Amino acid sequence: MKAIGDIDWDVSEGHVPYPEAIARMEARQAAIHEGSARELVWLLEHPPLYTGGTSADPAELLSRQFPVYDTGRGGRYTYHGPGQRVGYVMLDLARRCRDVRCYVHAIEGWVISALAAFGVEARRAEGRIGIWCDTPSGQEAKIGAIGVRVRRWVTAHGFAVNVAPDLSHFGGIVPCGIAEYPVTSLADLGIAASLADFDAALEACFPDFLNALAKAGGSCDLDISAKAN
Repeated sequence: MKAIGDIDWDVSEGHVPYPEAIARMEARQAAIHEGSARELVWLLEHPPLYTGGTSADPAELLSRQFPVYDTGRGGRYTYHGPGQRVGYVMLDLARRCRDVRCYVHAIEGWVISALAAFGVEARRAEGRIGIWCDTPSGQEAKIGAIGVRVRRWVTAHGFAVNVAPDLSHFGGIVPCGIAEYPVTSLADLGIAASLADFDAALEACFPDFLNALAKAGGSCDLDISAKAN
């Protein structure tokens, strides 16, 4: 683990079991609120699994080929697995930006900026949740998911970006409740990048993310749902 300013930055090796990750994240979230731990950005991979957010529709779980976990983040069903960079972000919004919508908007912007480092013109899509881009054939596809939970102004969960996962694994769910569009990845776009490469892009864009929160000044009227994924 290292520090970026006053924020801890941790990258885990191997595949972290989901229950273990949630237990660590919730404990850290509580400790940050109590003032006994620093804020944390935690980058990791999970083994193949599905998670259901607070708006999950059981009809959208098409297969139980992998373990399924209910989770406290917003959103519906999503997939996590090898080759996908998951970022759990634990920040104290009481001292940074007391507006969850602004926070989600800033997270989206951070991921979009990191993807731009690989030549991907990612974007938000009005009326659709997640991070989107165009495939070489011109089809719009989802490359990243956002899902957060805020408790006593301390954030948890965060984002998941498809670097080089097995995209067939998404077939066991309706990803985030959106059946009309496919999912994609950097590898699927023909971009050879490792998780370490993507981590470096995230780190390079991190100061801009923090600046976006600081500029919000605790007041923001952007219509971005905190339950996006």
